Parts: sequence; structure tokens; C-alpha cells
Amino acid sequence: MAVAAVALAIGTILLDIRNRGVEVPSGAGFESGWTLALTGLAQVLPGVLLLRRLPRHSVAWVLTISGLAWVLDGFAVGWATYAIYVAPGTPGASAAYWFYARFGATLLLGLPLLILMFPGGRLPTARLWRGLSVISLALTALLPAVMMVVPQSVLARYLATPLPPEIARLAFDPFGIELPYGFWLPILKIAYTGVVVSLVVPFAVMVHRYRSADPDRRAQIRWLMWAALVDMFVLLVGYVLPPELSSGATLGLAIALTSSAVVVAVTKYRLYDIDRLLPATALYGILAVLVILVDVAVFTAVGTVLDERNSALAALAIVAAVYLPLRTWLVRVIRRLVRGSREDPYATVSTLAKRLELATDPDAQLVAVARTLADAFRLSYVRVEIERPGGKRSVVEYGSPRGPSVSLPVAYRAEQVGRLVLCRTDLTERDQQLLGDLVRQAAAAARASELSADLQRIRARLVVTREEERRRLRRDLHDGLGPSLGAVALRIETARNLTRTSPAEADRMLDQTATEVATVMADIRQIVHDLRPPALDELGLLRAVRQQADRFRSSGLEVVVTGDESLDALPAAVEVAAYRIVSEALTNVVRHANASRCDITLRVNAGVLDVLVRDDGVGIGADVIAGVGMFSLRERAAELGGDCEITCPAEGGTLVHATVPLEQVSEVVDV
Repeated sequence: MAVAAVALAIGTILLDIRNRGVEVPSGAGFESGWTLALTGLAQVLPGVLLLRRLPRHSVAWVLTISGLAWVLDGFAVGWATYAIYVAPGTPGASAAYWFYARFGATLLLGLPLLILMFPGGRLPTARLWRGLSVISLALTALLPAVMMVVPQSVLARYLATPLPPEIARLAFDPFGIELPYGFWLPILKIAYTGVVVSLVVPFAVMVHRYRSADPDRRAQIRWLMWAALVDMFVLLVGYVLPPELSSGATLGLAIALTSSAVVVAVTKYRLYDIDRLLPATALYGILAVLVILVDVAVFTAVGTVLDERNSALAALAIVAAVYLPLRTWLVRVIRRLVRGSREDPYATVSTLAKRLELATDPDAQLVAVARTLADAFRLSYVRVEIERPGGKRSVVEYGSPRGPSVSLPVAYRAEQVGRLVLCRTDLTERDQQLLGDLVRQAAAAARASELSADLQRIRARLVVTREEERRRLRRDLHDGLGPSLGAVALRIETARNLTRTSPAEADRMLDQTATEVATVMADIRQIVHDLRPPALDELGLLRAVRQQADRFRSSGLEVVVTGDESLDALPAAVEVAAYRIVSEALTNVVRHANASRCDITLRVNAGVLDVLVRDDGVGIGADVIAGVGMFSLRERAAELGGDCEITCPAEGGTLVHATVPLEQVSEVVDV
């Protein structure tokens, strides 16, 4: 097919050379055959190239068949001109003119059919859009069908353009249906109007496909958008070219660019280069048109005052003064429209910072992050997942997921705190760098907000705990120690009165008083122990823990405590927290672990106290729900800015690892 098309195109060019200088009446409606032939080649060659790779693809067949029709139409007009005006009487004049004037109307079907089938080679699957596509094609095909059968006399009357005598006497109406003009008039009106109306539907279908497409399909459609943009600029440039060149060269160039774009899009060859090509084309196309307009305006305005040389210099000076700032502004506007605000990283970061400042809570901040990323990278869907300090996961979604997605980690201080899911897979290295900067800033803001909220909650809990502790102490002193001490005082006074009259009774009452005093002393020791274990002040942390371990040690459980000598200089709050954590962990080992050995390690490392309690028991089952004991372990560490992890190592047993920072506790204590 390609060889035949090229041969016909060469023949058409030779015929046009032979027909040069022949006067053809304007009523004949002839045009240069070589322009039609080259336009056809611009479709046939890409179509054949596409057929070699995708032999069953409908778009490839549309391109190839449409191109052949254009080449044949060009050859037909060249042969008709030769047979009618150069060498009258040459055979084939009637057939050539009929093919050009009547069958040539089928060339109208190529563009809408290509748009409706692009890029997958099928009509839309949605019932509404498929129905509209069929109606559009029917309206487009109506005019070629009418042109096949309408009599020449009816057509000449409708168009008000009678044919020259040398054409009118040809027998080129073999399929004409002789019916009254009144019958054909509404049909011709509908047919000509339908051609214009039918072009609206293909573009509407393309918009619908783009909005509902995945990233790959959108990139394919953007190649067709690029071709349409270039075609517009090419046709505009055609207005300043000589008429004999503009009508053919610009049309052929536009068709060639469109066909090439279709081949690239359908074969998905370097598909995502369009994201860089499209804004550059828009930029330099607009600049070229504006420069031409400036030239025309200057020559028109000052051409009557200055000569041609001075007018050209004035135009050059104005263009030089306007071009650079205009180019800079257009670059910024076009790139922002096509690629989003990521082309201006500073503006993107600034926008994110402003939105984060306006957000009132962590979830609102995540929404601000998702919205900023969607705007900056033209994303249809963004999902942000952040792990809260307490273990809770917050999820925010923006947009609707379409097409393949990519998941990126969100890190804060070298620790993964969540992930980011984007419906886009064509991010460049520069895009990924900007995305990483935005995500890091967002993660820092979200974590800072979370920590601030946690700090506020901890402060409120401390106040509540302090007041509850004061109320408990008041209750214990008022309801327990107060009455007990009052009873002791009363017994002592009674015994004093009985000393002279009944010494034995007085002695008995003093003995009861001593027992009650011992009970009161035990209550006081319990209150003191609840406030702070006395063993910490008497023995220090390490020896107090060893003393506590002795209480849990039995014939079936061996408890080993090791620690550093630097444990004697710890803040009081850290000592209490470590002692309580070890006590609670030992209680869990005895109650639930069924262990034979438990190792307790206390050490100070880089300003942090590490508390490790490891046993060789049964571990924690996957279906076990964390109880009050586990929560208490984590809460005691968290109150001092630390952390507590409870894990089950691969070698078995359970490991409680608590870390408590010493410097933060010192600052809190000083306050």
C-alpha cells in the first residue's frame, strides 16, 4: 500500500507539472493535486508503519485507508485537469472528475472516525457516548452518501455555482436519482449541517475519555492534544505564506504531525515525553504568533511614515524589548497550567506552609498536605497515612483513585511514620525530590502537632493525677489515720485515768493502744511507699530492684539483675518509673509467662536509661489484647518522654524494652 501510494503521489506531481500554465475556470472547483497527494502520504506512511507493529489495530487501518483516499483524490483531480483542459478527449475525464467532486466527500470521515477510535481502536463503551458516536458518524457519512446520488443539476442549483461548459457536458452522474428539487433541498441542508454538528461529538468524547482515563491513557490523549495545538499554530502561520504554498504545505504538515503523534501515542513509544513537549510547544507557538503579530502591527502602524528598512528595525527593537519578559511570563503560566505548581518549588512549599498554619488539628494538616500535593503534581488521587505516637493510624484521602498507583514512605528523623499513595507513576527525579521535601515538611508538622497535642494531654493528665492523688491522701489521712490516731489518744487518756484505780485494766488498754499504733505505722508506710518506694532512697535503684526481684524469685523462677554503677545519680522521677516498670513486668512474668528465667538489665546509654526485662516463657499470643498492665508500662515511660516496646523475639519469650530520657526529665523537674 505504501508503494502504491507513493507511486500515485509521484504521478500526481508529474500531472501537476504538466498542467502548469493551463487556465482553469474558478467554477470547476479544482485545487492542486499534489497537496492532496502529500496530505494522503502523511497518513498512509504512518498508518503502514503502525500496521507493521499492530496489524489489527483499528486506528492504523483508519489512517492507512484515509490516506489512500486522499492520494487517489489528488491523482483524480490532476487527471481530470489534464483530460479536460490540457488534452481534451483523453479517456477517464468523467470518472476522474466524479471521483474528485463526489466520492471525495468521503474524506470527511477520516478525522472524526480517528478521534472516536483513538487511542484504543474502539468506540466508547459507555452506552450514552457510544450512541452519540454512532449518530455523529452517521451525520458525517450522510453528505458523502447524498453526493453519490444527487443529480448535478440539483447540486449546481443548491450551491448556486454552475459548472463550466467543458465539465457540464461530461457524463459524470451515473448514480444520480432524478427527483424534484423540493425533495433534495431539505436532505442537502441536513447533510451539510450534519458535517459541522458531527465534529462536536468526537471532541466531547475525547474530553470524556481524558477525564475518566488512567495516567497511561491520558498521556496518549495528550499526544493528540499536542498535535491539535501544533496544527493550530501551523494553520495560523499559513496565513502569512504565499497562497500557492499555504493551502498545501500547511495542511500536509498538520496532517503529518497529527499522524506521527497518533503513531507515538498508540505504540506508547516514549509516551511521557509529552509532559515536556506539550508546554514547550505551547510556549514557542504562542511566542511565534505574537512575534508575527507584532511585526504586522508595526509595519501597519509605521509603514506609512517610515520606509521598509526603518520599519523592520523598529519591529526588531520592539520584539527584542518585549520577547524576553513575555517569554519568562509565558513559561511560568504554561508550565503551571500543564504540570501544576511543582514547576515553582518555592511557591509550592510556601503554599503548603500557609495551609499547615491554618490547619487546626493533625487531621486538617493531613488534608492540607493531600490537597497541596494534588494541586502541585496534577494528581487525581492522594492518600496520606500517618502513624500516631500512640499507635493509632490516621488516613486522609483526596480525589478519586484512577489507574496505577505508587506508594512512597513518609519518614521523620530516619523513622518511617507512614506512607503516601499517589495515582501517578511518571514522576521525574526532580519531581520526586520536591515530593520528598514536601512530605518531610508535612511529616515534621504533623508529628510536631501530634507531640504538642500529646504534651497538652499529658499535662492535663498530670494535673488530674495530682489532684486525684491529693484527694486520696486526704481521704486516707482523714478517714484512716485521723480516726485511728484519735482512738489512740482516747485510749491513752482512759488508761491514764485507770492507772491508780485499776492498773491491770490500764495495762490492757495500753497494750491495745500499742497494737493500734503499729497498725497506724503500717498504714503510714503504705502511703509513703505509694508516693515513692522507700527502698529507692535507702538502697538506690539497682539494689532496690534486686530486693524486689528477691520477692518474686521462687524454686521455679530464676531472676537475674544486672546494671551499671552510674544508676545512683538518676533523677527521682526516672528511678520511680524504672522501679514501677520492672515491678509490673515481673508481675506479668509470674502470672502469665510460665517462665523459668527472667533477666533484668538496667543501663545508661547516651543520656537514656534502658530497662530490659526478658523471660524465656510462652510469649504473647497474636490474639491477646493488651491489658491494663501493658498499658501501664507504656504510660509510665511516655509520661517522661520515653517509650516502651513489648515484643516476642524469634528465640522465644517476651522482651520488655523501656527507654527513659534523662535530660528531658531533668528539665521538667527543674521547672
